[in-house]
Amino acid sequence: MTAVDTNVVVRLLTGDDVKQSAAAKSLLAAEPIWIAKTVLLETGWVLRSVYGFSEGAVRDALGKLLGLKNVHAEDEPAVAAALALSVHGIELADALHLSSRPPGAAFVSFDQSFIRDAKRAGASDVSGVPGA
Repeated sequence: MTAVDTNVVVRLLTGDDVKQSAAAKSLLAAEPIWIAKTVLLETGWVLRSVYGFSEGAVRDALGKLLGLKNVHAEDEPAVAAALALSVHGIELADALHLSSRPPGAAFVSFDQSFIRDAKRAGASDVSGVPGA
């Protein structure tokens, strides 16, 4: 198994550099691949801010990548939950933060729109910071 960096995932998903994209595809075809949550988080940011992907396009690209048999993500249940939450308008980073909390842990934020969206998406025990 080989763990990959953000730039490998970005080359694979964008094809913006012919040589590097071909190398990334060859690597992916050759062996099992492991992707850290931090790499997924950074990939989402790069795709949105540098390449202009919408949140939906980021979700679709990562979902297809993670759906490949030989691709494995760190904490796959939390990543799958984050992608599902992003369908409801929650940004991938916030969705990963929320879905990565320990079972039974409350989640607090100063971001009222995130709290509202998370509750609307069915996330439990999400609230504002007490006393704020």
